[in-house]
Amino acid sequence: MDNQHPQSSAEQAQTVTRSIEHWLDEVVIGLNLCPFAAQPRRAGSIKIELIPQCDSETALQHLQRLLKELEAAEPSEHETTLVVFPDMLTNFDDFLGFLELADALVDSLGWRGTYQLASFHPDYCFAGNLPGAPANLTNRAPHPIVHLLREASVEQALANYPDPASIPVRNIKTVTGLSERERSRLFPHLSDPDPA
Repeated sequence: MDNQHPQSSAEQAQTVTRSIEHWLDEVVIGLNLCPFAAQPRRAGSIKIELIPQCDSETALQHLQRLLKELEAAEPSEHETTLVVFPDMLTNFDDFLGFLELADALVDSLGWRGTYQLASFHPDYCFAGNLPGAPANLTNRAPHPIVHLLREASVEQALANYPDPASIPVRNIKTVTGLSERERSRLFPHLSDPDPA
């Protein structure tokens, strides 16, 4: 007899969080796609916040709250926030539309130059790329994510890195060189982890 039961909301949240942590540890840090992520991850200063399904206006209110939390915190305790939308924005075009609203929110709060947004999505596709281009893997994640970053921390990290302009080129080379087995292991959330 099958004794499986539907996951509770708490169990679902744990499953989502584990998938984000796997992606962060194995892809972002493991493949060194972001040379600056390992230190705050070790320090426990990367916050993962799951946003329940809601309309865009409510989602923006959540973003505003999280930006204010970041503003009130010391970077050593809370360096950055991964805002995860596990049950919404699954369409990439809808996600891009929401990013425009989120970017406008940063401006309206007077925080342009203080905070910046990075974005990740299961169907992420860079402008000019075909959906199956391996380069898209650099920004593909288990769920839609808006990453809240401190501008000062980004600038400091880049200033201390010998050749920051080489990072995107190196990242594309890294993900393009993955074997089919490696892609399947690192990107189990993708329906087609081995883009052709």
